Amino acid sequence: MLDRGAAQGIVSLKGVRQSGARAGNWLSREQARDMLAQPGIETIEGKRDRAILAVLLGCALRRSELAALDCGHIQQRDGRWVFVDLVGKGKRIRTVPIPPFVKVAIDAWTAAAGLSEGPLFQKLAPHDMRRTCAKLCRESGGDLEQIQFLLGHASIQTTERYLGSRQNLKEAVNDRLGLDE
Repeated sequence: MLDRGAAQGIVSLKGVRQSGARAGNWLSREQARDMLAQPGIETIEGKRDRAILAVLLGCALRRSELAALDCGHIQQRDGRWVFVDLVGKGKRIRTVPIPPFVKVAIDAWTAAAGLSEGPLFQKLAPHDMRRTCAKLCRESGGDLEQIQFLLGHASIQTTERYLGSRQNLKEAVNDRLGLDE
């Protein structure tokens, strides 16, 4: 309907800039320090959590960037530690300097976890918590149909996929029928 020039002009328009204050929360330096000190570093989980918080607070990574971090991203450049070749929003690639407090937290985590290659942090998504809840409900004797209702699934097959059930031949369900003499 439009001539080619007008159509290309519309397609190339940038989004409308929003004016005014953006919604969000900011922590004070003291609040950030307090948050960073919360995970106890006596456990491996505490070391991991502190490393995650340190990376988020000290390097301003997005959640997706944090989840995609690999041990290979940590390199020295110009005499300092950095995360190299991070792929961010819009597929932009950048290098992010790692402050010393972040490197200390990462080193404590990787030493405790025995990590030297591969993902820096296991990729755990909120949906993994949903699957975990379903599996724990089942393992504690929950009825399959009740778990289906809990999850809001229309199909019982979807619920079964969430549970990742496997046949247990050592303790077969038909061994407990109570029909033997």
